[in-house]
Amino acid sequence: MALDETDRRILRALQKDGRMSNADLAESIHLSPSACHRRVQRLEGEGYIRGYVALLDSRKMELPTTVFVEITLAGQAEDLLETFETAVARIPDVLECHLMAGTADYILKIVAENTDDFARIHRQHLSRLPGVMQMQSSFALRTVFKTTALPV
Repeated sequence: MALDETDRRILRALQKDGRMSNADLAESIHLSPSACHRRVQRLEGEGYIRGYVALLDSRKMELPTTVFVEITLAGQAEDLLETFETAVARIPDVLECHLMAGTADYILKIVAENTDDFARIHRQHLSRLPGVMQMQSSFALRTVFKTTALPV
């Protein structure tokens, strides 16, 4: 089902504050609470809203170091891609893994305490990933902008 402007207002509001009560949400988008609740349930049921999470502060969690790792595999066979993806999904320090077009096959976003912790992650996990031919790591010096909100 296509999204109308009311659905978009709901999604924008929930992306800013997913803990907002239905009454507050309804008031902010100028809809009755019952109509608002039905729309949110529909958006959840249709998969527009996948879930609700708490966004943690990586510095307070003592994981201030962000590393982007470009990985090139030895081949592109479907079974190698699946094996790699299954293995990388088991590494708790990997926040994101993207199959890429371009020079690298995958790019990973990893969090670590510091460079020594990243060396541990590399030694214990990344170096053991199946089919890896080449790896290149880049450390983020500073996060200039970060959001989880999609443009709606």
